[in-house]
Amino acid sequence: MRKRNLNKELLIVAILLISTAPLYAQRQQQDVGKLKADARNVVGTIANDKAKTQAYCQTLDLARQLEQADQEKDRKKITVLSQKINQLQKLVGPEFLMLVNILKHLDLNSPDGREIALIIQSLNQSCPD
Repeated sequence: MRKRNLNKELLIVAILLISTAPLYAQRQQQDVGKLKADARNVVGTIANDKAKTQAYCQTLDLARQLEQADQEKDRKKITVLSQKINQLQKLVGPEFLMLVNILKHLDLNSPDGREIALIIQSLNQSCPD
């Protein structure tokens, strides 16, 4: 498996999660310990379920395609990809929304934020190239 750039992978995940998830009421700021525990639990739940892992990985792949379509300003492709991503998010289940919440509170400039990012990155690395 090729070595992936952590910031780029997280950016793709963040774009995917934020751009395709419905808007939710803002929650109170969560403490770092809870975010770490939540990240471990979510990653473990997805990683231990073959169907969820496959849907998550397919979502990442489609997110990369969505990013490219956005750069090309291809509105039709953006719509189609967004719909496919939304369907896959449902297969991943509530864990996908938990990842959204974790990423909303993630500060990559802090050591704790980078640690949480590495937890999420471990899930991304289980996906085929």
